[in-house]
Amino acid sequence: MKLSKEAKVGLMGVCALVMLYFGFHILKGSDVFSRTYKYYVVYDNIDGLTASNPVLLNGLNVGRVQEIKLLQNQKNHLLVSLDIQKGIVVPKGSSAVLADGGLLGGKVVHLIFGSGAAMQDGDTLLAKKESGISAVLQQQALPLVTHADSLIKNLDIVVAGFKETGLILNQVLKNYNQTGSNLQGLLNENRTNLLAMTTNLNKLSTSLIETEKELKPLLVKTGTLADSLNALKLGETVNNANRTIGELHTLLASVEAGNGTAGKLIKDETLYNNIDRTIVSLNKLLTNLREHPKRYINISVFGKKDKGPSESPLDTATKIN
Repeated sequence: MKLSKEAKVGLMGVCALVMLYFGFHILKGSDVFSRTYKYYVVYDNIDGLTASNPVLLNGLNVGRVQEIKLLQNQKNHLLVSLDIQKGIVVPKGSSAVLADGGLLGGKVVHLIFGSGAAMQDGDTLLAKKESGISAVLQQQALPLVTHADSLIKNLDIVVAGFKETGLILNQVLKNYNQTGSNLQGLLNENRTNLLAMTTNLNKLSTSLIETEKELKPLLVKTGTLADSLNALKLGETVNNANRTIGELHTLLASVEAGNGTAGKLIKDETLYNNIDRTIVSLNKLLTNLREHPKRYINISVFGKKDKGPSESPLDTATKIN
């Protein structure tokens, strides 16, 4: 019996559809020539699981994910259908653990067997999830990120504090520079007066030393208690004057170095005038003492003691400003 061309074409089309159907399922990984058992799992989130992903038992591929459906009436949970090879007895209480597929990515379902009786075709497995590498890395990195953010904020606060401190230090240094300039200017303005005062004090010290040398022979010749007491008082006066001169030297050195309250004292003209008048009076007193020592030391055997004038003219050997 001969077939018509139309029948041949139709038969070839049917064969092509059958081959396409079986080829499609073979490419998906389904074993179309063997019987499988179907089990269901309900997940709240499948994290990228797709149909044809493998189902593993202790690392061995024992099935495939057949279908995934969205259950909108159950809070958008996902119903996953698993095809498990025949001969694999799945006991009750078993769970399907959704996990990462390794470094290459993707998702797999691990079967974890329970200890009950064998499950029937179409039963539902317990749904579980395993933390993948990305989730572990995220959990480990989150505290580090939090600490780094806190550290950055603390560093910003410290930098702001250093900036404010730097401004304060700059202002303080500026004030110190201005104060030093003012002191230097003040010393420069009064340098001439200080040098003249130091010269006068040196001359006064020399004059006192010479006067003391001249008084020593007179003190040796004194034979009375009154003369000795007067001499002792005069020596005490000279020692006090020497101590005063030493203190003045120390004070002038401190003023020249700019220490203590010297700046304020230099600006006070009254102090300078008082010292100048004191030097003039001391000069007149020592000149009178040198010219008329008998007025101060009584060495008289006969006759009236010549006391001399009560005040002598200014000694021209000493310059007084």
